[in-house]
Amino acid sequence: MHIEISGLSKTFRGGYKALDKIDLNIAPGEMVALIGASGSGKSTLLRHISGLLSADGSVNHIKIGTQTVQSGGVIDRSVRAVRAEVGFIFQQFNLVGRLPVLTNVLSGGLARIPLWRSCFMQFTASERALGLAALARVGIAEHAYKRASALSGGQQQRAAIARTIVQRARIILADEPIASLDPESARRVMQTLSDLNREDGTTVVVSLHQVDMALRFCARTIALSRGRIVYDGPSAALTGAMLRELYGAEAEEILHSHVAPIGAPVFTPSQASGDMSSFAAAA
Repeated sequence: MHIEISGLSKTFRGGYKALDKIDLNIAPGEMVALIGASGSGKSTLLRHISGLLSADGSVNHIKIGTQTVQSGGVIDRSVRAVRAEVGFIFQQFNLVGRLPVLTNVLSGGLARIPLWRSCFMQFTASERALGLAALARVGIAEHAYKRASALSGGQQQRAAIARTIVQRARIILADEPIASLDPESARRVMQTLSDLNREDGTTVVVSLHQVDMALRFCARTIALSRGRIVYDGPSAALTGAMLRELYGAEAEEILHSHVAPIGAPVFTPSQASGDMSSFAAAA
C-alpha cells in the first residue's frame, strides 16, 4: 500500500519540534529504512503514520492507500479501518508474557472475529492453524505453546512479526525492532521482514540505528535530523562520509564503530525485488 505524507509537523509541550514539514511518499512494496540519531523524529513519524499521534496545524495530511489517516491535525474517524491494514512492531515486542506464544500471535486477527470470542480469546481450529503457519513462517513454530516470556528477545520479536501475518497487514511499521537484540537475532528479524516484503509485497518501514542493516536489507534509506529529512535515496549511496557530513557530532551514535566495510554485500536498488539469500549467507 502507498503511504503519502505532506506538510507534517509535530511540536510537543515546551516547544520541542519533533517533526518539521515532512513531505514523503512510499510506494507499495517498498522496504525503507529510517535512520537518525536519538531524538531525530523516527518514532514520532511512525506513530503519525499509524494514527497514534495527531499533527500540528491545518496543512498536514497523511494517507494510506486511498484512506485518510489524518488531515489538518485531526485523526480521521475511519482510522480503525486503516489501522487494520497496518502492523506495528515495537522495540519491546508488546507480547503478553504469561500467555502462550500462539495466543499472542492470534491476537493479530481479533479485529476479524466476533466480539464475544475476542473477549475470551476463543479461536477456531482454522484460526489456530493460521497462527501455527505464521509461526512456522518466521521459524519458531516449535515454541507455539510456550509462555511468551520464555522466549529469547529475537524469538519474541519474530512472534510479533507473526502476529502481523495473522493480522494480514499490508504495511508493517517497525520501530527500532532490533535495538535490544544480539547481532545474529537482529539479522534474523531483518531477514524475516525482508522475506515478507519480497514474498508478499508487504510495504515495510523500519527505523534503525544500525546503518549496516539499512545498507544490507533496504533499497531506500531516509535519514532524519532534528525532525527534518536530510537524505532520501538509495541505501547504497549512503556512505560514512555522507553521514558524518549530515549529522556532524551525532554521526558516531548511528555509525557505532563503522558502516559496512568496503567490499561487504549491500542492498542495491537493482536488487529491490531480487533474491536475498546472498545477504543471509554473508551475514
